[in-house]
Amino acid sequence: MPHPCFVRLSIMLRLITPRLQNHVKLPLFASRVPAGFPSPADDHLEAELDLNDYLIDHPAETFFVRAKGDSMLQAGIFDKDLLIVDRSLTPKDNDIVIAAVGGELTVKRLCIRLGQPWLLPANPAYKPIPIKEGSELYVWGVVIHAVHHIKGKG
Repeated sequence: MPHPCFVRLSIMLRLITPRLQNHVKLPLFASRVPAGFPSPADDHLEAELDLNDYLIDHPAETFFVRAKGDSMLQAGIFDKDLLIVDRSLTPKDNDIVIAAVGGELTVKRLCIRLGQPWLLPANPAYKPIPIKEGSELYVWGVVIHAVHHIKGKG
């Protein structure tokens, strides 16, 4: 039986599911790239890497969704980031989740304090959302990766 604060809501959400039929393997170099002082180049190829295998553990239970807004900046989630969400994982304290609260979707950190669930933003400009007894909360899945562009397009 699900936790009493986790109630399924009837919300329309267009899930974007990964297409795993076409695997593209790209080179993965064995050397690490220092983020501090430069080191001599090392071009030893460790293996080939398929990002599907690297990023997705449960393909049938995984979907993508775009983040909107800036409430999760300090968690490394930015506006328009592509979030990879796994529905097969049981949400735990401190997980970042996609949740529906009172019919509204949000991405927040799930925290349980003194038996009460909270959805916490990662930006001090936003207030935590307490999930009070009788409130509707449904966790769609646990965010396992956020993908964002470093260099702007164009």
